[in-house]
Amino acid sequence: QLQLAESGGGSVQAGDSLRLSCVVSGRPFTKNVVGWFRQAPGKEREFVAAIYWVAGTTEYQDSVNGRFSVSRDGPTNTAYLQMSRLRSEDTATYFCASGWVRNIRNADAYDYWGQGTPVTVSS
Repeated sequence: QLQLAESGGGSVQAGDSLRLSCVVSGRPFTKNVVGWFRQAPGKEREFVAAIYWVAGTTEYQDSVNGRFSVSRDGPTNTAYLQMSRLRSEDTATYFCASGWVRNIRNADAYDYWGQGTPVTVSS
């Protein structure tokens, strides 16, 4: 049984940077992917970024590609989402998720989810 806990959200101005953390607890950790998703009020949950834990391969939504970077630290089972040049449209609650997935961009493919951390970007 895995548990995920996000942290690092907050309120920032457009153009600022923010780093989110996701601690994955439970041993052994055998999930192959950690993904980041976000959901704004009244909107659907959308894919942001993901990383294959072993290989380190990453994927990004087009709107964040070049601005966001996902990474992981194996010894601490922590995934990070470094967000730069934030825009007002990045405002949402951000979730990390993990699981053995076939399509890492599909939220329904993930087995375990954190409770989310809110990010507000003011223009």
